[in-house]
Amino acid sequence: MTSEPARVPVDATTTHAWGSLTELSKNLRPDLRGWFAEDPARAGRLSHQAADLHVDLSKNLVTDDVLAALLALADEVGLAERRDAMFAGEHINVTEDRAVLHTALRRPSDEPLTVDGQDVTADVADELAKVYAFAEKVRSGEWTGVTGEPVRTIVNIGIGGSDLGPVMAYEALEPYVQDGLEVRFVSNIDPTDVAQKTADLDPTTTLFIVASKTFGTLETLTNARLARDWLWRSLVAAGAIEDSEEGRADAVAKHFVAVSTALDKVEAFGIDPANAFGFWDWVGGRYSVDSAIGTSLAVAIGPDAFADFLGGFHAMDEHFRTEPFERNVPALMGLLNVWYVNFRDAHTHAVLPYAQQLHRFPAYLQQLTMESNGKSVRWDGTPVTTETGEVFWGEPGTNGQHAFYQLIHQGTRLIPADFIAVANPAYPLTDAVGDPSTGSGEPAAEGADVHGLFLANFFAQTKALAFGKTADEVRAEGVAEDLVSAKVFSGNRPTTSILAPALTPAVLGQLVALYEHITFVQGVVWGIDSFDQWGVELGKKLALEIAPAVAGDEAALAAQDPSTAALIAKYRELRA
Repeated sequence: MTSEPARVPVDATTTHAWGSLTELSKNLRPDLRGWFAEDPARAGRLSHQAADLHVDLSKNLVTDDVLAALLALADEVGLAERRDAMFAGEHINVTEDRAVLHTALRRPSDEPLTVDGQDVTADVADELAKVYAFAEKVRSGEWTGVTGEPVRTIVNIGIGGSDLGPVMAYEALEPYVQDGLEVRFVSNIDPTDVAQKTADLDPTTTLFIVASKTFGTLETLTNARLARDWLWRSLVAAGAIEDSEEGRADAVAKHFVAVSTALDKVEAFGIDPANAFGFWDWVGGRYSVDSAIGTSLAVAIGPDAFADFLGGFHAMDEHFRTEPFERNVPALMGLLNVWYVNFRDAHTHAVLPYAQQLHRFPAYLQQLTMESNGKSVRWDGTPVTTETGEVFWGEPGTNGQHAFYQLIHQGTRLIPADFIAVANPAYPLTDAVGDPSTGSGEPAAEGADVHGLFLANFFAQTKALAFGKTADEVRAEGVAEDLVSAKVFSGNRPTTSILAPALTPAVLGQLVALYEHITFVQGVVWGIDSFDQWGVELGKKLALEIAPAVAGDEAALAAQDPSTAALIAKYRELRA
């Protein structure tokens, strides 16, 4: 049984805590050097454990008074109540009148949860069992194509949450992928994407997964048809099927499966509905990697590792659900983001993984955070009363150090940054040529630990951003006076450090759930519905209306505004 969620959000700007934070910000003169000197225990007090993640918040621009006011703000806006409503399955996605239950996707199967008269835990368990059974068939070689060959390449066709989550997780967990299996991902409607991803494939050993809840997403269905045409042509050319309706139907049945709930459309495409895996309207696309949308990942890493992945999500869910906010990492990180956006004029947020396997994690977070909190109305339809959202971006270290760190260190913009690292690498290589840490160039007796050198950069960057370098320190190095100002680092650039034992499936699940809940916390403070995405609809609708003009319909061209019409005309001229 669920109750009606609060219809009117609390206006955070009217709370006592908001006023306190405003005054604290006016009077705050960040001084991380001084704060650490005065409080040697600061790092310990402001570091917390969340499942396997050690999270150090001590280099953020906050005092005890600021943290207290942020926690008071959480109380005044009803964060705990809203969190509990989400976990209980109340319809907190107000504009779509839906529950928000991505947390149920990783709920233990022996913990029933009834929402809208349905045991969602049982539903999830049943669908997961289907995904796992399919994964085992592919991994064992029992699933074969039209020639009896096992699958060696899976091509996941999706876009948005049906692509960003699976590709991020596949790249992150590459060491866990079964030998002899590869997954590729097609998302862009640019025909280059599907052409390049299929160019060197053997059609007899390729399996396509078409991921679209409604089986009507323009980009996904267009790419699925292109992939189907490629499969037919390639199999006919290889002599694997006859160029007949029966041959083509057999090819699709054995080389395509779907992640969708629109079984009629799936069947019309040629896919057996028995080979369609579904999920529910209470799972938003950007929250769906741990649903059947992750089927390609489940096949690649196997059901056991995928179960560990889900277990990591659940561990972070439980931390967020049960830990007091003063030790609750998602709550604290979300509140810190509010502090920077609303009181310190930060416009962007960098996520900098010192783990090459997480190179797609910032891109994944872009959809999670900006599609969720890029809103200008509150969940009751009234205008927001604060700035909302921030631009998330980033690249792996150390690549970013040689690209954009200059701006973070010495630019005029405040850019909060999250640094993420693991202690034990998937590939613990050594450099036998010399020990880079000494600069000697002499051969190392046992080889230099390259991961140690890598993480030395992780530690050094947050230290440099926090504490900088004064003019006197620059002069003490013998720098000419006319260059001193150029080599001064102001410091007081805020960072959060996240350190995990290793990038396991469980740790990856914890990281994803951490940012899901951070995003939720910010949305609650701002009073917005973080679970709809109406902002993506207008452009898609207009594209369908403009397509005839692009194809040569003069009446449709004449209906466009002058700029759009001129651009289309130029395109048609250049394409001719």
